[in-house]
Amino acid sequence: MNAFVAAGAGFLLAVLWFDLMFDVQLLGHGTREPVETVVASIAGYYARVTTAARPMNRLVAAAMLGTLAAVVVQLARGEGHAWVSWASLALLLGAVGLAGTRTVPQAVRLGARSDDATRQHALARAILREHLACFAAIVLLLGLQLGFA
Repeated sequence: MNAFVAAGAGFLLAVLWFDLMFDVQLLGHGTREPVETVVASIAGYYARVTTAARPMNRLVAAAMLGTLAAVVVQLARGEGHAWVSWASLALLLGAVGLAGTRTVPQAVRLGARSDDATRQHALARAILREHLACFAAIVLLLGLQLGFA
């Protein structure tokens, strides 16, 4: 199961990397007045990946669920160190929970561009912060799975 957990985590890390390639455009602009071209670029990306990419956008959710299932099977079978599996489960649930309850809905909203410029900027900044947190969680999960298998 370790290979399945690591593969799923690697896929999720790659998705986060692509998201962050757009999100980081905000860095260097601080919390001052939003830069329309930056917000438009980020919003355009999220419009494509959250809405226009159907049904392929479901692949990310499937990878999250598949990785979660692999960690649960790893725990049930008692494979490897139990603390690694429990820590992996906690990290994955945190990242998936954050993505499902906050990040994805915010990305859909940003992609729709129905809010004023200030709100869109705030959404983009929140998405950046959440993606950085998810990235850190998945890197830790992957490190645990590969380092203590």
